Amino acid sequence: MPTTNIRFFAELNDFLPADRKEKLFRFPFKGNPSVKHLIESLGVPHTEVGLIEANDQPVDFTYLLQPGDRIAVYPAFQEHENNPGTTRSDLSQTGPRFLLDNHLGKLATYLRMLGFDVLYRTDYQDDDLVAVLNQEKRILLTRDRRLLMRKSVVDGYCVRSLDPESQLLEVSRRYDLPDKITPFRRCLRCNSSLQPIEKEAILHRLQPLTIRYYDEFHICPSCNQVYWKGSHYERMQKFVIQVAPTRG
Repeated sequence: MPTTNIRFFAELNDFLPADRKEKLFRFPFKGNPSVKHLIESLGVPHTEVGLIEANDQPVDFTYLLQPGDRIAVYPAFQEHENNPGTTRSDLSQTGPRFLLDNHLGKLATYLRMLGFDVLYRTDYQDDDLVAVLNQEKRILLTRDRRLLMRKSVVDGYCVRSLDPESQLLEVSRRYDLPDKITPFRRCLRCNSSLQPIEKEAILHRLQPLTIRYYDEFHICPSCNQVYWKGSHYERMQKFVIQVAPTRG
């Protein structure tokens, strides 16, 4: 049976068993598979890949394996302009637009708090996520590797941590978020952009102490939620500074 020699670099080793991490190893194959098939058969989603080299030459996912090939696979943060291996979704000037699966609700809240466009619904099934992803050109965040391996998923990230704050730091590093943060501008419930509103217009909705101590308010035009800089605001500011020390 023909074999290829393959090595994964940096964070791609997260997906490998201990005996294959950080080393070149031999892998047998049948027929004439693509390098994408090989990479994903080893547990690494194509969305995590930034550069593929076969025998020291850049190749894309359609490259067909040859016996004795030496394959090197690098993560997305090491993408090269001349690399045809991956295709990224267009990022607007206001930052990336995300789509989260139903296991990442707290992460969705954190990203919205930082000002990012985040679509999150608990009733989406995998087929729904893929359909929305392609229709709206968003970036899929999930812990489901198999979902990211679908051919129609162009851009996505497999969240490693189970802790929401650590998840946010992961995503921030992957998509270079600190310079794109515009905190406290989106509704944490429904993702709509907040609008300023006069205090007098919502007096009937406020508690006496809120009326007494706060004068600046915003409202969500979609779900009608009212926001102000209450006692939680300082804690949220500290959290923003943790993610992006130059912001706050």
